[in-house]
Amino acid sequence: MMIRRSMPRTLAALAALAGLAAMLSAQRHDSWQIIGPGGGGSLFHPAISPHDPDTALVACDMTGAYLTRDGGHSWRMFNLGGTVRFFVFDPREPRTIYAAAEALFCSRDGGDSWRMVLPRADAVRGIAMTDDHAAVSFRVDRGPSGAVAALAIDPADSNILYAALRTGQRYELWTSSDAGASWRESASLPDGASRIWVDPLQKGAPNPDASSLYVAGAKAIAMRRGGRWQIGESPGPLEHVSAGFAASGSLVIYAASGGRIFVTEDGGSRWRESPLPGVNGRAGEIAASGRHPDTAYVSFEGLRSPLHASFGVAKTVDRGLHWQPVWQDTNTLAANVHDAWLSERFGPGWAGAPVGIGVSPTDPNLVLTTDSGRAMRTRDGGATWEALYSKPSARGWTTTGLDVTTCYGVHFDPFDSRHMFISYTDIGLFASEDGGASWHSATGEGVPPAWTNTTYWMEFDPLVKGRAWAVMSGIHDLPRDKMWRRLSPESYTGGVVETTDGGRTWRAANMGMSETAATHILLDPASPPEARVLYVAGFGRGIFQSKDSGAHWDLRNSGITESRPFAWRLARDSGAALYAVIARRSESMPGALYRSTDSAAHWSRVPLPPGVTGPNGLAIDPRDPRRLYLAAWGRIAPEGAPHGVKDGGIYLSQDAGAAWRNVLAEDQHIYDVTIDPRDPRLLYAAGFESSAWRSTDAGVTWQRLRGFNFKWGHRVIPDPRDPGKVYITTFGGSVWHGPAAGDPRSAEDLLDPLLALRPH
Repeated sequence: MMIRRSMPRTLAALAALAGLAAMLSAQRHDSWQIIGPGGGGSLFHPAISPHDPDTALVACDMTGAYLTRDGGHSWRMFNLGGTVRFFVFDPREPRTIYAAAEALFCSRDGGDSWRMVLPRADAVRGIAMTDDHAAVSFRVDRGPSGAVAALAIDPADSNILYAALRTGQRYELWTSSDAGASWRESASLPDGASRIWVDPLQKGAPNPDASSLYVAGAKAIAMRRGGRWQIGESPGPLEHVSAGFAASGSLVIYAASGGRIFVTEDGGSRWRESPLPGVNGRAGEIAASGRHPDTAYVSFEGLRSPLHASFGVAKTVDRGLHWQPVWQDTNTLAANVHDAWLSERFGPGWAGAPVGIGVSPTDPNLVLTTDSGRAMRTRDGGATWEALYSKPSARGWTTTGLDVTTCYGVHFDPFDSRHMFISYTDIGLFASEDGGASWHSATGEGVPPAWTNTTYWMEFDPLVKGRAWAVMSGIHDLPRDKMWRRLSPESYTGGVVETTDGGRTWRAANMGMSETAATHILLDPASPPEARVLYVAGFGRGIFQSKDSGAHWDLRNSGITESRPFAWRLARDSGAALYAVIARRSESMPGALYRSTDSAAHWSRVPLPPGVTGPNGLAIDPRDPRRLYLAAWGRIAPEGAPHGVKDGGIYLSQDAGAAWRNVLAEDQHIYDVTIDPRDPRLLYAAGFESSAWRSTDAGVTWQRLRGFNFKWGHRVIPDPRDPGKVYITTFGGSVWHGPAAGDPRSAEDLLDPLLALRPH
């Protein structure tokens, strides 16, 4: 229970103003906002500005990057079209920042906007998005290309950049003397590269090709001194590396190798082991303060000291001669760690030990850590820690802007539209009772533990208050193909749960249904309340039907020719015909579309548009059951096709699927199409190409919603309370809420027109 104490009115007013300032600083540059509880997915690469301790960046593995300018009270999400691998602050120019994603980008305005610097934008002749996640690769006709593995900026001259590029297994060092306008190859790096450091005490204007460099390779440190290279000794694979220059000029490097800690004080020539206290502790991520390298922090797990195995963070202030745990969780949260909703809901072990640590270069007591669901901060060297990803709200928790969650739908109680739910991956179902201002977990009592990971969809009974069904599973991220390549769908867990009290409690409603990753549930509104007819898509099983409100289920696959059909989505037209979307297994094993006119007793195949292998979603005009809108995932195309794929986008049929025509080909990875229930001429779509779309003429033409630029979009859902707004669910960026027509004032994150990683 949270105890709130009263305060004088003046202090209360000041607190309210501070809260307002924090809220305003969390806002984007447009009318969009992101809602949800915050956190919930893995965060990496925290970096604190050397110029301003309140400015920091973190990244996630779901293409989002996040910027704070108020010490983590609020964050702005931005997107560079791919997963960011690291950030580097310019040591001389406070508003210049570099970020390595699918290319190396630079911001000159403190992170508000970004341009490509490697490869050069004028050398790029196109982009390709040929894998299942529409990951971006660049077609470059000249100059350097490849993945940027490491970057360093000369502290004496910000125009001098050193970048390690990886092409296949080959690493090369490239140098720029004009802040990335041009590049030249400087050296081969046979041991690879994960970090580069430049000696800050070089006398006079350094020659870029002769300056002293240190490069962390796979097993050792490569040192360039006086223009000549030498390799230091190896303590083993350098899995995690961090360093700082002491005032004397010596480079102190910390490395974790095989769960052990090693330290070198001579730039990598010789190493000494630096053991953790206790028994069996394994070191993970490690980070030193760049200008105070006597101090470093390391994440650990399995440390038995004195009685229980623990995980957390340890600290040294004497270059690794001694380590002391400053955050030590067991099966309970450490007393000095003040978390938000995640530990309260799942326990401290859910997030685990930090996978990212960022120490301020100028203040060794200021540290950010990131893990499988959170960002945490200490300002006092680890004496206390606080959550930065979420904050308490009136009836639960609300995000600070750090959202790393995949979601499939926003669902509204038909008796109270302010009572709403988000169906999430990894954190399950969340509910709000105040229109999205605050959130709490709704995957609680009665849900089988093996099903709590993901809620794919929810269906309310429009005539019975408090009654709803949800489909849940222990398998996330469907229908992405990575899921069934690792694990057979026949082994998936999941099924249907029912609530009669508005989602406060649940019971499994799975009798007759084999356990399955249930991905969609559909209610027949013509069925009587006492015997609701329900349909469920079971991924790898097929279509299930219940005629008694979910008490019993039967498999209804007659006519479906696929064995183990990847049943993904269901739809019903105004004439009671049912449609089932079967996701594709691969380009050689395409998906399918089926229709039933006899309540799922038998299914007939509906021809897909020529060339289409990846049907993803279907919308049906409520006025005209013959008017269908199909969302499709593209397939790999011969060289020269836009984005390297074809036969994706949005297709329109005016004769119930007998013939189709493509009405949106600019975006080849459309996840779903939705229709505004207030006006069937208004359609929306989203997908994995940094765009959401709107049509005002029943799908004939489409316009991009300006301001939505998250790489992986899922589904657009009209706001039932405000016709001028929509919700957009995403694969890794929670739910966006904003103007239904987009915001014409919105500033784009990427400024290079060709490389904005979205259709035009």
